[in-house]
Amino acid sequence: MLDAIKVAGYSEPTPIQEQTIPLALEGRDILGMAQTGTGKTASFLLPILEKLRLQPPGKIRGLILSPTRELTEQIHRNAIELRGNTSIRSTAIYGGVGKGPQIKAAQGRSEIVVACPGRLLDLIQSREIDLSSVEILVLDEADTMCDMGFLPDVRKILNYLPKNRQTLFFAATMPDEIRTLAADMLRNPVTVEVNMIAPADTVSHVLYPSSEDLKRSVLDEILKRTATGRVLIFTRTKHRARRLADQLSKDKYRVVALQGNMSQNKRDRAIDGFRNGKYDILVATDVASRGIDVSEITHVINFDMPNTVDAYIHRIGRTGRAGSVGEAFTLVTSDDIGMIRRVQNILGSTIPQERLSDFDYGKFIPRIEIGSPRSQSQNGHTQKKQISQPSNKTTNNYMHRRRFRKPWNRDSRTNI
Repeated sequence: MLDAIKVAGYSEPTPIQEQTIPLALEGRDILGMAQTGTGKTASFLLPILEKLRLQPPGKIRGLILSPTRELTEQIHRNAIELRGNTSIRSTAIYGGVGKGPQIKAAQGRSEIVVACPGRLLDLIQSREIDLSSVEILVLDEADTMCDMGFLPDVRKILNYLPKNRQTLFFAATMPDEIRTLAADMLRNPVTVEVNMIAPADTVSHVLYPSSEDLKRSVLDEILKRTATGRVLIFTRTKHRARRLADQLSKDKYRVVALQGNMSQNKRDRAIDGFRNGKYDILVATDVASRGIDVSEITHVINFDMPNTVDAYIHRIGRTGRAGSVGEAFTLVTSDDIGMIRRVQNILGSTIPQERLSDFDYGKFIPRIEIGSPRSQSQNGHTQKKQISQPSNKTTNNYMHRRRFRKPWNRDSRTNI
């Protein structure tokens, strides 16, 4: 397993891993609060693998619940990667694909099951899976399960698990429903809190004021002028994601859409193509803000401001992962002022606004009066940042990465 950890690229534990792994190995229940991208998947997988390594094979002893198919598959792949040369097997269970192979794998010799609650409950109630030997239960992204309406299914699943078990509970935010669920599930838990409800400090945030009519043109200019690697663009609706991806494709970008109406095979092809470099841009709804583990994402662009602070945090968490540097650009209108204020209060600082030089905004004035966040700086005052004028910086962190394949002369581009 140590060899597998080295091969996976781990050299030092992240803060959440450093605090969580020893407690989990002691058998303690844990309430882990950390934003996405901090390494919490390994913080629960490694203790599970270490414990199961010493157990006889053949029964499901580790159960991990996650809210989305993408995250479930990601955790499953991580389990296979980190198990090394041990004989531990993992099975992924989620909807959108046939039950047969999943049932066969679960009834075979899988010690770990990673599952979405809906499909797992279906298999439990049809008596296709036996969870009576589960020793360790993990709830990952519990706050997202709450948002997606999975809590009733989770509570039903708990009735089929042994009472005498270890439970690890992870969330980036703690709404009241999640606190109640955690109180019901955990026994004398240890709370591990790492940078609670805040995006990673490796991500810089910028607002681009716009009107709805100008958004498409503003996005074009940002993509033209910015040196980027892989870019994840979020839209509010499925139709908007499809339409924007089609428009960008006509403009010769290597782009693919990801949204909930797609079949699982198409979703897998989209994510794999984005991860492997076939596509430079992934246009997605919030279904993609959890479970996309692509380390090379240099920019997240919110074409539409999300509806909640939690969604903003999870979207932004797709970049700046594992200590790398990322940038988050958000196209905002006057309708987004309330949400911007809430995000700023979480960040504890004012998000700078920028305008595009030599861009025809028409009668629109690219500035939104938002005000300062409630959080105070060390000297007791939060300084309000003025709109940044376009600078001549060359975004050094990204210049070595591949630029988009575009028909214009790259040398004629200017940075924002």
